[in-house]
Amino acid sequence: MSRSPSLPDRPRLDLDPDMSEAERLEALRQHFERLVQVNEELDDRLESAESRGDDLQGEVDELKRRNEALKTSSLYVATVEELTDDGAVIKQHGNNQEVLTEVSSRLEDDLEPGDRVAINDSFSVQTVLDDETDARAQAMEVDGSPEVTYDDIGGIDDQVREVREAVEAPLVNAEQFETVGVEPPSGVLLHGPPGTGKTMLAKAVANETDATFIKMAGSELVRKFIGEGARLVRDLFELASEREPAVIFVDEIDAVAAKRTDSKTSGDAEVQRTMMQLLSEMDGFDERGEIRIIAATNRFDMLDEAILRPGRFDRLIEVPKPEAEGRERVLDIHTADMSVADDVDFRDLAAELDDYSGADIAALCTEAGMFAIREDRTTVTREDFESAREKVEAGDEGTITHDGFGAYQY
Repeated sequence: MSRSPSLPDRPRLDLDPDMSEAERLEALRQHFERLVQVNEELDDRLESAESRGDDLQGEVDELKRRNEALKTSSLYVATVEELTDDGAVIKQHGNNQEVLTEVSSRLEDDLEPGDRVAINDSFSVQTVLDDETDARAQAMEVDGSPEVTYDDIGGIDDQVREVREAVEAPLVNAEQFETVGVEPPSGVLLHGPPGTGKTMLAKAVANETDATFIKMAGSELVRKFIGEGARLVRDLFELASEREPAVIFVDEIDAVAAKRTDSKTSGDAEVQRTMMQLLSEMDGFDERGEIRIIAATNRFDMLDEAILRPGRFDRLIEVPKPEAEGRERVLDIHTADMSVADDVDFRDLAAELDDYSGADIAALCTEAGMFAIREDRTTVTREDFESAREKVEAGDEGTITHDGFGAYQY
C-alpha cells in the first residue's frame, strides 16, 4: 500500500552568539527564503489534495447513482391501446403482450390512447413518456437541401425528365395539376444496376424543390423486435408531414418489399408486417400535400406485386448504365476540377468504357488523379486514365469505389 509523501521539514533558525551583525542578517535572510520555499511547496500540495478530493467526491457520487439504479426496478416501454372504465389496455414493446392495468389518479387526466408509457414488472403505469418521433427516424432527416443539382447528373437525361415530371412538378406547380384536373403520380420507383445515379436523382429533386430530404434504407427497417419496423415506418411518414415540403427516399426497398412466401419464421413475419405498414402509409396518403415518395432498388425482379400496383408507385423508371454520350458527360462532370492534359479525348475514352456505370467512371477519374499524384505531377494524362482503367477492371483491393456520386470508399 502506497504511503502519502511526508511533509517538508520546518526550517530551524540557529544563531551563534558570536556572529557579527552582518552574519545575523544574512542568516535571517536565508531562513526567510527557506520559509517561503516550504510555504509554496505546501500550497502546491494543498491544491493537489483539493483537486484529488474533488475527483474522489465525483467517483463517490457516481457510485451512489449506480447503487441507487441497481436498487431501482427496471421500467419497460409500452403503448396505451385503449382506455376503459376498468383501466388501460397497454401493449408492451418487444413481446406484443396486451395487459389491462389500473391507472393511478395522478395520471388519469394525462393518459390518452397511443401514448408511450413506462411500466414496471407489475405492468403498472409509472409515467407518461414524451410522444416524440423515433430518434432513428430523426437521424435519417437531412437538414436543408442536399447540395446536388441536375447538372451533376449525366447520361440519364430521359430519366431525369421523368422524375422531374412525377416528383418535382407537383411540388413546384401544384396549381397546374389542379387546373388540368390530374392527380400527380403517387410515387416513383427507380430500378437499375448499382451506381447509375438513383440516389443522386432523389437528392437533386429535393434540392431543386427546396424540400426536406428524408432517406431510409430498407435494411434499416428490418428490426429485431416485433413491431419496431412498422413503428419506424409510421414515424418517418409523420416526420415528413411535419416537415413539408418533403421527399421520402426509400433505398434498398427490396429488403422489406420482396415477394411474400409461405415461410412461418418470426423474421419473415416481421419483414412482411413492416411491408404491410409501408403499403398502408402509402395508401393513406391520399391527401399528400407537399410530400413525394421515391424508392430505389437494384433487384426489381424480387419486388412483391402489391408494392408495384398503380396508386403506390405509378411511375416505374429504369435507370440503366449510360450510353457512350452519357459516359462522356459523366467524365466531364467528374473531371471539372481536375487538370487534364490535352491528349485526353473524353469522346474516345467514353467509347471504350462500355458497361461502365456512373459510379465506375467516378472511381476511374479519381484513380487516374491518384496515378498523377504518385508521380508528383499536377496534370492527368491519357496514360493515367489507361492505368486507372486496368486497375479498376482488375478489381485490385486498393481500387477506390464510389457509391453513386456520393462518398468514396477505399
